Amino acid sequence: MSKFVVIGAGFGGLTAAAALRKKAPNATITLIAPKREFVYYPSLIWVPTKLRKAEDLIISLDHFLRIHRIEFHQGTVTGLEQGGRVVVTDTGPVANDGLIMASGGRFIRKLPGIENAIVPCSGIKEAQDIHDRLHAMMEGAGGTIAMGFGGNPNEPSGVRGGPMFEFLFGIDTYLRKHKMRAKFNLVFFSPAPKPGIRMGEKAVDKLLGEMKKRDIQTHLGHKMKAFEADKVVTEGGDFSADMILFMPGLTGPAWVQDSGLPLSPGGMVQADMSCKVQGWEKTYVVGDTGSYQGGPDWMPKQAHMADLQAKTAVQNLLAEMNGQPADKTFRVELICIVDTLNSGTMVYRDLNKSSLYPMFIFGHWLKRMFEHHYLKAFR
Repeated sequence: MSKFVVIGAGFGGLTAAAALRKKAPNATITLIAPKREFVYYPSLIWVPTKLRKAEDLIISLDHFLRIHRIEFHQGTVTGLEQGGRVVVTDTGPVANDGLIMASGGRFIRKLPGIENAIVPCSGIKEAQDIHDRLHAMMEGAGGTIAMGFGGNPNEPSGVRGGPMFEFLFGIDTYLRKHKMRAKFNLVFFSPAPKPGIRMGEKAVDKLLGEMKKRDIQTHLGHKMKAFEADKVVTEGGDFSADMILFMPGLTGPAWVQDSGLPLSPGGMVQADMSCKVQGWEKTYVVGDTGSYQGGPDWMPKQAHMADLQAKTAVQNLLAEMNGQPADKTFRVELICIVDTLNSGTMVYRDLNKSSLYPMFIFGHWLKRMFEHHYLKAFR
């Protein structure tokens, strides 16, 4: 009986585990993660504005593990041995015949003073911190909120910019709803002259136009230097802020750095478009953990894209186990709804086209409906 191990309890990891069970009904499948839970990160954008609470987004994996007959090993991965056939964790080793790594990425926290900024998509706590500080400012004199994101200079896909636009527009909408926008100054900053370019030129024009319409100041195209307790410092000047939200670029998880795995210049596990790790047998990577040779610079690696990669990785791993060519490749597409709390715009991009679809209030409700649909599998 084959033994498979999946590292990570995010989108890619859970999709891979479920797909393995469907295609290998008699196999032993073990999921490794620090906690027996799934956090639905796309909805963190709604925590500061009270549309969601922490308990809405932290989902127990008990039901999922039971219906898919998946074993759970609680622990933090520290490395690999025997060419990937043993996963080393802080709670003991786990052997396997085939491995899929989906442990996500890691924010690069090297900017001086990064501790003065909240990194919104780090988790529930950070989203709650934004909520608490925002409402304290609303009860007080207001102030300046600066929001922005950076990237990984050695990994074009190592960026998580989309949610920052949603935090920005969502907070603006929320303040207007409560008739408090006049008490606040909102500033969007990015070292990129065209933030959001991965979504296409039309999306950048739409986003910047929306900022101008909402009287949101911009500070673009200047390399980041540091954060201070009440200041954002760039090579193009600095500006004061009472609260700073910043999404740094992404690199690979800490444990891969000394694992012996081939790494890209940006610190992610090097793979091809089949999700197979270069030079390693029966070892695959999905999502933000990997760098996929042959993919476009704008290719996303989280959520929907991680799901697509996970299904491809499972197909190829099982083919390799059976001595067949592991040559399936995943479909490359970017699809997201940029939410503003009371409306939404769908962005779609593939290898042939880039499109923008304003959906108004329906876009917001569609994003909420997708959340409900996705989480049904875990409840």
